[in-house]
Amino acid sequence: MARSNYLFTSESVSEGHPDKVCDRISDAVLDLYLAADPYARVACETLTTTNKIVLAGEVRGPASITKELIEETARQAVKEIGYEQEGFHWKNASVDVLLHAQSADIAQGVDAAGNKDEGAGDQGIMFGYACRETDVLMPAPIVYSHRILQAMAAARHSGEVKGFEPDAKSQVTLRYENGMPVGVSSVVVSTQHKADVSQKDLRELVRGYVKGVLPNGWFPPEEEFYVNPTGNFVIGGPDGDAGLTGRKIIVDTYGGAAPHGGGAFSGKDPTKVDRSAAYAARYVAKNIVAAGLADRATIQVAYAIGVSKPLSIYVDLHGTGKVDEAAIEAAIPRAMDLSPRGIREHLQLNRPIYARTSSYGHFGRTPDADGGFSWEKTDLADKLKAEIR
Repeated sequence: MARSNYLFTSESVSEGHPDKVCDRISDAVLDLYLAADPYARVACETLTTTNKIVLAGEVRGPASITKELIEETARQAVKEIGYEQEGFHWKNASVDVLLHAQSADIAQGVDAAGNKDEGAGDQGIMFGYACRETDVLMPAPIVYSHRILQAMAAARHSGEVKGFEPDAKSQVTLRYENGMPVGVSSVVVSTQHKADVSQKDLRELVRGYVKGVLPNGWFPPEEEFYVNPTGNFVIGGPDGDAGLTGRKIIVDTYGGAAPHGGGAFSGKDPTKVDRSAAYAARYVAKNIVAAGLADRATIQVAYAIGVSKPLSIYVDLHGTGKVDEAAIEAAIPRAMDLSPRGIREHLQLNRPIYARTSSYGHFGRTPDADGGFSWEKTDLADKLKAEIR
């Protein structure tokens, strides 16, 4: 029997967190390739440390994308985040571009040829999730964790606050009663700051952004509001801790409130089902909830490398379903083609829309006019309902 009263915690990290710097660079390189060729293949991994950026992986795209252009793209990504520090500076950091051609063995399994449709870029299992805890049909702890850091980053970029630096983390613990969030138990925010900002002043700065995000009356008890619990946080970003692409997969998705198949997103083109099928699973789960078929939905899809059709589709409505789960499992492939090609075309993923996904979550975002976050639309709801038999 599911618990109804409990505490649950999720965390977020800012765009300036070392791992998120790497995600941003990898996705900026992906956008660079897709802008030049919508069908380019990219698997770009990034490492950062003190004044060092290393890019590695496999690509297949136009010769116009040179190492010099990739380096310039990486520097621009760091500049946009805001790193101009002695230990990590967009202009002064050394950049090594070690990308090479995509494996022919992988390419032959993925490419369409003759009667063979485009196959999945790898085997794997992907999960999607949606619930009614927030207006974006996402779990509340991760939504509030993201929004706190987004508000602080916006204030830093606009110049409203001079004391914040790019690296930051948040953590929100919510109290649930009868399975729904009713209040905040604790909030933790650790933010890099300029050396001349006192911890007392920093606490009050952060307080305003936390209060601005949380519902009225939800601010935690004073003793459960933690800002930089260890004290000073002046040395941060890749200078304080090395970063790698793909290390924040729970931050990127549902904050631990739902399963994760294990695959990271950033730096991967949409033939990689780690990314595209996870987006499709979220899209389907969100539309199930938006259609009123359930209050919570978890979707699992599985793939084999080089095979176009999903090997399985699994639906769990957590006891909130208005129709049988097996009926929804049967309806999903009638409502949407979940082959790699079908996902790409339905969600229009072959576009340079990925750098914006690299921080503050891939889900629960507002769809953009240019196709960004298309998987957050609820335009499949009516079709799903119509396909229930």
